[in-house]
This record gives sequence, C-alpha cells and structure tokens, in this order.
Amino acid sequence: MRSFAAQFCSHNSKVKRRGLRPNSQHPGPEAGNRGNNLRGLKNKRVLITGGASGIGAATAARFLEEGSRVCILDRDAKACAAIRHQLPAISEAIIADVTDLMQVEAALADAIRVMDGVDVLINNAGISIRHNFLDITPEEWDKVIAVNLTGVFYVAQTAARHMMENYTVERGSGVILQTASTNGIVGQPYYADYNATKAGVIELTKTMALELAPKVRVCAAAPGYVLTPMQRAEYTDAMLDEVNRKIPLRRHAQPEEIAALFAFLASDDAAYATGHVYTLDGGEIAGGLASR
Repeated sequence: MRSFAAQFCSHNSKVKRRGLRPNSQHPGPEAGNRGNNLRGLKNKRVLITGGASGIGAATAARFLEEGSRVCILDRDAKACAAIRHQLPAISEAIIADVTDLMQVEAALADAIRVMDGVDVLINNAGISIRHNFLDITPEEWDKVIAVNLTGVFYVAQTAARHMMENYTVERGSGVILQTASTNGIVGQPYYADYNATKAGVIELTKTMALELAPKVRVCAAAPGYVLTPMQRAEYTDAMLDEVNRKIPLRRHAQPEEIAALFAFLASDDAAYATGHVYTLDGGEIAGGLASR
C-alpha cells in the first residue's frame, strides 16, 4: 500500500517500508550536508508514533538534525532497541500500542515527563494488508481500522488536550501532523480497508484544524509510493518496477523525503499552514495515473 507510519513499526504499504538510508539513486538529504536549518525547530519537543522504522525513523533522524528533542512511540520492542542504537540522541523510545487508549495516555505522559512537554506530534503509526475486497475478513478490517484510524484519533486527541492547555496564541502554536496517503484521495485496488482509514485521517485532520485553531495547527502529509520496509514486504521487484513506470518521476519516494515535508510543516516557515493535506507522490495522481 502506500505511505504509512507504523505502529507496528512498519508503515504504509504504499509507503514503502522504512529504512534510514536505503540504497538509491535518489537519496534524501544526508545528515550534516544541509545548509541552513528550518526556522523554529531547534529545541522543539517532538513525539513520533510508528517512529522505529520507515518514515517514522527517517522523520526522527531529520528532527534531530534540526536540533529538536525527539521521543518515538512504537509497539515493536526490537525495533525500538534498534532505533536507540541507530539514533542515540533520541530522548526516549516508548513501547506502546496506539490501539490501546490507556497505553497511549501513559506514553504521552512519559514523553511529557522526558521532554517537559510535547510541541509537535507526528501521528504516523499505521499498517496495511494487501488483499481483495471480497476476501477481507472482519478481523482484518478491525485490525486496520484500529491502528490507522482509531489509533490516530487516540494519539491526536491525547496530544491535543496537552497542547490546548499549554499553548497560547501569543506563544505560538502546537503542531499535529498526520500521515495520510494518496490512497485516501483516489481509489486503489486491494486496499479497501487501508484506503478507508486514510480518507478518514484526511477528514479528521481538517476537522481538528478548525476546532483547535489558533492554538494548534493540524495538517496531513499524503505520500504516494514510498520505499519503506512495509512496501518491500508486499511488493516483488517486478511489482515495484511496474509501479515506477506509472509515476511521472519514475521512482518511489525515499522516507527522508517525507520526513523533510514533516519538518517543513512543523517549522515556523509553515506557521500559516493548517487544515490541509500536502501530497508528495512524484506526480502520480496529477493526471489520473493511479487508475491505470
């Protein structure tokens, strides 16, 4: 499927799976090679769900490069241990399941304790299962909905309550950024449950932005195909090549490119951005190519 951030540590199938730096002819920005940092991210306190792999791990690395403090939340204990080794500067790797509200509330409390607050939430946890619509079982449907929509709601609401209590218009706003997908914008076969959740994330984002302004800004990123571990798990090399041929830029995105969008939207350079979904898909859906 497409872009997700995984709570199960992987994310969106379309969002091809994560890897901090997969080999590619089109790598994202390397640490230390960028010039000026984005405004307003230094010392920001950032919580990233699905942060132990794929887009989430790349986003953690990017915010650390920007001088932010970062906690990740993921239910995969092994992946959390690995990301602590890969990114030793992170403040904490919190093991929690976003489908469990009590775990979410405890995890947010841990992040607030460790960082003395949360300024930015990257609500990225998600999963996908490739299957025909007629073959989806009730258990599979419930599993995808629980992570990709209910889990996003639990984390967003819990973080928003903290931000609404601690932000004023004069101080600036808190920021909630959610991982949607082009699957929530156009129809895609074999991912009916996933598509439904990503459309739900888009409408949830818009509603939150209206209700939480001006104290909290809320936007979503809608990646197309991203070369993450989740994508690699669901697609053969032949399938990946077929997908690349229909994308105008002829390739999948790298997780670091999605991370760069999150960093921009969280920064003071995007202080007027709220209530919208920002697509990053190599032109895939610009001309109806997704339906071919």
